[in-house]
Amino acid sequence: MAKKPAQSAAAPKSDDHLAVLKELVALLDSSSATTIKVAIGDSSYEVSRGGFGMPMMQAAMQAATAAAGAAPAAAPAAAAPAAPAKSNLIDIKSPMVGTFYSAPEPGAEPYVKAGSRVAPGQTLCIIEAMKIMNEIESEVSGTIRERLVEDAQPVEFGQVLFRVEPNV
Repeated sequence: MAKKPAQSAAAPKSDDHLAVLKELVALLDSSSATTIKVAIGDSSYEVSRGGFGMPMMQAAMQAATAAAGAAPAAAPAAAAPAAPAKSNLIDIKSPMVGTFYSAPEPGAEPYVKAGSRVAPGQTLCIIEAMKIMNEIESEVSGTIRERLVEDAQPVEFGQVLFRVEPNV
């Protein structure tokens, strides 16, 4: 007898990753969802709609899968800088995929820069997604210590945009 249930719980082979991603893209195209996240064994996948309604694929594979020769697929995650050891800083992350803008229009002063004090509800930046300008507001009170994204740079969901030192 074949053990099909055991195979479905196991992680897919390296050559199966592309097939899984293609299925997720097809599922996303046929639905009104904006993001699909799936974990299969030691691998996890996330497929999101990009700025123009086109699905963007992001495969985050665990170390066990990366050791099997799939390390190039994890390269986009390496583009984000690592968090410093400063545990008192709060990360402000992108709530969506889009294009980061630090100012309300080209040539204008940025909403905030390193050293700026911010309060909850204060606009920090704009992320353009599907031709809609979304103002990103601070949820904390504190001082901007780092801006980790350049103007007009594409950003991913969950990417750290700013690091804020909270008011004590």
